[in-house]
Amino acid sequence: MRRMESAALEQRLRDHPGDLAAWHAYGDRLLEQGDARGTLIRLEQRRARVRPADRKALEREIAALAEKEQRGWDAALPQGVTVLERRYGFAAKVAVEWSEDAPALIEEALRGRFVTALQITPPVGDDDDVEEDWEEAWAEHDGEPFPSPPVEAGAFATLDLGRLVELDLSYFPLGTPGAEALAAATGKGRIETLDLRYCGLGDAGLAALAAAPDFGGVRRLRLQRNRLSAEGVRPLWSFERLTALDLRYNRIGEKGTETLLAAPFIGSLTELHLIRADVTAAGVTRLALAPQLAPALRNYWRSV
Repeated sequence: MRRMESAALEQRLRDHPGDLAAWHAYGDRLLEQGDARGTLIRLEQRRARVRPADRKALEREIAALAEKEQRGWDAALPQGVTVLERRYGFAAKVAVEWSEDAPALIEEALRGRFVTALQITPPVGDDDDVEEDWEEAWAEHDGEPFPSPPVEAGAFATLDLGRLVELDLSYFPLGTPGAEALAAATGKGRIETLDLRYCGLGDAGLAALAAAPDFGGVRRLRLQRNRLSAEGVRPLWSFERLTALDLRYNRIGEKGTETLLAAPFIGSLTELHLIRADVTAAGVTRLALAPQLAPALRNYWRSV
């Protein structure tokens, strides 16, 4: 019964990581088990309440505890997994370099109790010059055919992303084939933050991701420099829950701007990033006069 209660509490904390009362209760469980992270939870929660004059002493105590215990806390993570962010000593966001072994590493890393964010980075090795050539061609290319990405990403289709709320693939040379493989990955539609900067998706790659139900819950989407055109904007309509969108360095023009302003999420946006040269002067005018945009966003476009 106690184990079932702990499992339910851990699920609660994965779904609601800001629930301080649940973390306090979980800290009690950890202290009963002799886990120093129970002490860390108490210290960090106390630090948030004390006067600034008393905070430095607590911070020193927290740093000393983390330095002493962190290696043991990370012992369960497989070699090749890097912790990027922590929550009360637990790994919360991890990074894995892509390789043949990456899917297995990712599967193991996502068994971590509170790992809900993942960054996948491109492999670094002898093929760096090939990747640079691809990036240079991609940055300058305006038409088809486009060179295939130098990284084989077909195994993305085998990933189970069901526990993630954040997926970061920024600067990974996915191309359209990689995007189509990612669209086939298993998930539960929990991902809220999706970072696809500089991935070279193209219109077809974005369309594949937009059609995948497991990405339907995305709220924050970064798509800088992905070779998107006006035709690539229409698939964005599938991301109905968007509140933040970055489309910089994609030549969508006035037509793409009109399509964007007709999207079902447009009135919910609190962030919208575009480049004047990509939407044209006519597109800027459309944005500045669009009643469906939040007033702050319209005022921004009147000033650029």
